[in-house]
Amino acid sequence: MQWLGRPFTERSTLIFLGVLFSALVLVTVLHVAVPQGHPLYVSAYTVNLLGKYLAYALLAVAVDLVWGYLGILSLGHGAFFALGGYAMGMYLMRQIGDRGVYGHPVLPDFMVFLNWDSLPWYWQGFDMAWFAFLMVLLAPGLLALVFGFLAFRSRVTGVYLSIITQALTFALMLAFFRNEMGFGGNTGLTDFRDMLGFDLRSSDTRLGLFIATGVALALGYVLCRAIVTSKLGRVCVATRDAEARTRFLGYRVERFQLFVFVVSAMLAGLAGALYVPQVGIINPSEFAPLFSIEIVLWVALGGRATLYGAVIGALLVNYAKTVFTGVMPDAWLFALGGLFVLVTVFLPKGVAGVLAYRIRRRRRDGDLSGGKEAMA
Repeated sequence: MQWLGRPFTERSTLIFLGVLFSALVLVTVLHVAVPQGHPLYVSAYTVNLLGKYLAYALLAVAVDLVWGYLGILSLGHGAFFALGGYAMGMYLMRQIGDRGVYGHPVLPDFMVFLNWDSLPWYWQGFDMAWFAFLMVLLAPGLLALVFGFLAFRSRVTGVYLSIITQALTFALMLAFFRNEMGFGGNTGLTDFRDMLGFDLRSSDTRLGLFIATGVALALGYVLCRAIVTSKLGRVCVATRDAEARTRFLGYRVERFQLFVFVVSAMLAGLAGALYVPQVGIINPSEFAPLFSIEIVLWVALGGRATLYGAVIGALLVNYAKTVFTGVMPDAWLFALGGLFVLVTVFLPKGVAGVLAYRIRRRRRDGDLSGGKEAMA
């Protein structure tokens, strides 16, 4: 288990965790200790918004794990994110009970409206928190296991794999739009009341979800760093750079690809589960291929194969999206396309690449000045 402790010996990991936990503490203090109306007060709305950003950051880390270190450009991670969100949404719907509009003790309101007479078998067990939280990981993990086994065994790679992953999420979107599926159709799952006995509309609960999402991001980041700095990670990088040569050396490449792909999908599902109670809804639009493409842009802007760059990219793009959709909602897609072009042309290594270049340049200048002083 030494590989799990290896990330804590890295300066970059310690800096990332320090900044993350400092931000969690700062937001908590400014929300709890500072009175309303004060310029430094952080409102419950802002806490909720930041929690959503952190969930997106965890999703970006999951995508960077497979794209940056394994070379798999997945355009379907929105599907894993949505499956985890639906698993959480099903649990939250079961917690409503007879407090719904129609007052049915078991069936959610949309099932009563559609004249369903019994709860579908795949909804059974979601009234128990431990089962729902387990399905948050198992649902996207099993889908990734089956899909990855078939794809990697057939040696589908490159753009073909990207297209297949996009087709997968599009097919799931069409399926979940159907009322017959039993997931709320176009409206999805909403009107959540409480979680583990805590009122989701309470500011304290929102703060707790924000902190829980930050902790999950930290754990997910450490897990991914542990993977990429281990022997498994070195094989993954070798597969990314020269898959044929790695196979020739005797490695069962498809096994490494499958394992990392499943871990990434489970992290995406966890991000979706943390996202849903904070936004209060989950619907088939989360399966939209455009969303999966947007996730890739987060990683590209922040910097591939860095993990912390994916977090930076997710935070920057989603903050920009919040600003643009509030000021010029129709211009956001154009801004997103322009941002993609700018990143491709001027920031091929992303923001993290720029930061790394500045650090290296500063160290080099420091070494040169130190050498000149020694010579003098």
